[in-house]
Amino acid sequence: MGGTKKIFVFVLRLLAVAVTVCAAVVMITSSQSSSLFGIPVQAKYQYEPAFKFFVIANAIGSVYSFLVLFLPPKSMLWRLVVALDVVITMLLTSSISAAAAIAYLGKKGNIRAGWLPICGQFPKFCDQGMAALILGLGGVLIYMALLLYAIHTVINPLLL
Repeated sequence: MGGTKKIFVFVLRLLAVAVTVCAAVVMITSSQSSSLFGIPVQAKYQYEPAFKFFVIANAIGSVYSFLVLFLPPKSMLWRLVVALDVVITMLLTSSISAAAAIAYLGKKGNIRAGWLPICGQFPKFCDQGMAALILGLGGVLIYMALLLYAIHTVINPLLL
């Protein structure tokens, strides 16, 4: 029974690596050029700090999860993994929150502040950003499951 749980956690961590890498790659490749009033304009993820934060947080989460895959099962470092799972989950949650706020602003704008929506002019950019956010949310959910399992294991070590 313990071997099945370890395989499940390994698969979840592997899935976390895949989803966070995909979220970062999709956001990095989001770019579109358009002409606004005859002036060429380009939309890139690099122009918004929240999107940069999203990419960096997903890169950190994927590298961390990849390194944890190679941690020996009997290592004392697993206690540190629980604390780091909390940090990574919080990092990913904050990055997706920031990126989602900017994505909403790009979609709807803010008339009171004079910010116009840009998704009408850059639909490909907005669609790729939305796909990256959906992948990022999947990563957060996977890390949340890993975190809950790790907390459960620490609280009740007899279930290993």
